[in-house]
Amino acid sequence: MSVTYLNTGLPKPVPAPDGLDAPFWKGLQENKLFIQRCSSCHRWQWGPEWICHRCHSFDLGFEEVEPRGLIYSHERVWHPVHPALKDQGPYIVVLVEMPQADNIRIVGNLLGDPEQTIPIGSEVTARFEHHKDEDPVYTLLQWQIES
Repeated sequence: MSVTYLNTGLPKPVPAPDGLDAPFWKGLQENKLFIQRCSSCHRWQWGPEWICHRCHSFDLGFEEVEPRGLIYSHERVWHPVHPALKDQGPYIVVLVEMPQADNIRIVGNLLGDPEQTIPIGSEVTARFEHHKDEDPVYTLLQWQIES
């Protein structure tokens, strides 16, 4: 059985029906972080789109980035946003900026004490929470402040 940060019963994250973000989800299962990058202008973007946000090229792919970043912003959630979370709170959601990938920002939960102090700019490292006993199998991207 997997150790999880949030209560069970939440909807399972799966790739979009069109498969656009499938490389991201597959990478997480391999403890890797893949972000979309334009092959024409070489700029990174998040979330995945069919067209480059900058040069409007359709020549996009996914490339691995180091799973580290900086806390850009955060929210301490006290009120449940889903029935499965009715007895859980607080928990922390962070917006992580990725300097190595054009400063794109990606959302995730911050592991650790839910009442910890969270300095903006803190360095964080990705933690991959695997749910191998689920159907379908999935992995969540979580974050932890580097100590």
